[in-house]
Amino acid sequence: MSFYSTCDEGASWPERRPDRWFPRLSCWLVFWWLLTGSLAAAGQPVHLRELTEHAGIRFRHTDGSSGNRYIVESVSAGVATLDFDGDGLIDIYFLNGAPLPGSETSETPPRNALYRNVGGFRFVDVTEEAGVGDTGYGLGVAVADFNNNGFPDIYLNNYGPNVFYRNNGDGTFTDVSRATGTVNGHQVGAGANFLDINGNGWLDLFVSNYLEFSYDAVETVTVRGFPIYPGPERFPPAPDVLFRNNGDGTFTDISDEAGIAAHAGHGMGTISGDLTDSGHPDIFVANDSTGNFLFVNDGTGRFREQGLLAGVAYDGDGDLQGSMGADVADYNNNGLLDLYMTAYQQQLATLYQNLGDGRFDDRSLRTGAGAGTYHRVNWGGGFADFNNNGFRDLFIAHGHIHDTIDHFDTSTSYRLPNQLLLNDGGERFMDVSSESGDVTTNVSSSRGAAFDDLNNNGRIDAVILNSRERPTILRNDTQSAGHWIQVRLRGVQTNRDGVGARVRVQAGDRVQIAEVHSGRGYQSHYGTRLHFGLADHPRVDHIQVRWVGGEEEVFDAVAVDQIVTLQEGHGSPR
Repeated sequence: MSFYSTCDEGASWPERRPDRWFPRLSCWLVFWWLLTGSLAAAGQPVHLRELTEHAGIRFRHTDGSSGNRYIVESVSAGVATLDFDGDGLIDIYFLNGAPLPGSETSETPPRNALYRNVGGFRFVDVTEEAGVGDTGYGLGVAVADFNNNGFPDIYLNNYGPNVFYRNNGDGTFTDVSRATGTVNGHQVGAGANFLDINGNGWLDLFVSNYLEFSYDAVETVTVRGFPIYPGPERFPPAPDVLFRNNGDGTFTDISDEAGIAAHAGHGMGTISGDLTDSGHPDIFVANDSTGNFLFVNDGTGRFREQGLLAGVAYDGDGDLQGSMGADVADYNNNGLLDLYMTAYQQQLATLYQNLGDGRFDDRSLRTGAGAGTYHRVNWGGGFADFNNNGFRDLFIAHGHIHDTIDHFDTSTSYRLPNQLLLNDGGERFMDVSSESGDVTTNVSSSRGAAFDDLNNNGRIDAVILNSRERPTILRNDTQSAGHWIQVRLRGVQTNRDGVGARVRVQAGDRVQIAEVHSGRGYQSHYGTRLHFGLADHPRVDHIQVRWVGGEEEVFDAVAVDQIVTLQEGHGSPR
């Protein structure tokens, strides 16, 4: 029996019944002591200021709910940050839901929204002129330059037909969903990732599916007379899909031959990265109420599912989780990519430390990376160095699934404050949410989150999509932040965005690594431009880039506090 089950008499995860647990006071006192760090030691290292209105963001999310409690309503949606027009400023793309049976419709249906960054931390809605106002039911999103023409494209993993927007390079996009062959039928979408599965320079596409859904199969579920959303275990799991980029603007479904279709799960957040340090991109799928997948790439574009062997299918006690979002980073700067996964209420968000031999270890309790997550449903979560001290912190977006939860569970709420865990030197995370400006000011039911430098001042900002409400935009106003450098890659022989490339930055005795990912967090996309905090180091000694396919080169003596573009072939061979 796990520690959590002894504190949770009668809890039933499969039914998602948060009213059926009665914690013992003494047990929870121990639990609280284990999870909390010394906030006095943390001081006030980060200051995030809420500036949604100032930024000019008018978008409002809808989940299309009608009172029928369709499960798809509870999982919408992700958000993307990208520089769609190549002006050096990060723009924002919000996903939206759509009316479901029984809901009211209007002459102007809800749609996704693209906001162009015009500088000064202000944004303008350019959805209509850009042609990206999809009115389908948005769930997941990934961004990358699939045709290597220098402009990022957008893929939407919807409930219903998926949408592929090709960037025309003039501020507009063209819907090439059918032309590319990536519509993916009529599925309940989840996370999506672009990756180069075989190192041929063309980005392939991984598309995760949540479950097999039918309106006819919906059951009414109640707790103490209050309706709640059914859990995913009431629906069959769905296999994921892998599309190979043919290099001519089309894709081919190779799910069977690649070994992906043989495994069905309740896919949610996904991320692709070299988790096995083999030089080839792997794929992690956070599965909701089924074991997580780790698809390990053999280098030819064929995958073996090794989640259980790697230790990431379940938590450290061997328990299933309601897995939500996923991100990877080297949190302790030991040269290995670690994995962080958000989860459902009565579970901890989990930090899996990479042991370097293909295995991972649950370090959530030991490091405090799960602090404050047990009573909450957590969604968007990601690593970002908010104070530029050279160690990546954790931001977690919270919000319950059940909008009736406040009627029968006093331990949590439908609308919840978000959370910031400060990385204290790679050993421990400390909850500094209440001391970091407006992190906890906005109380919403949040979903996707993205982290990028929106005003090019070297500090990472946050964008959070809130279910049924306006989003939250947090500007990083930390005054005592250290030096920094941001790296933008330009592939020549490899893919243009450098997706899958690994960057190693050395500044004095501080060495950090990061990879370019396409699709991450909770069904979201961010961070194509890599950010490294440098603390008080006045210069970067070396930047080493390992391009997809294994070629490595070094760029020496790079000035700090700037955004640099590193082009393949312009460095010194290693």
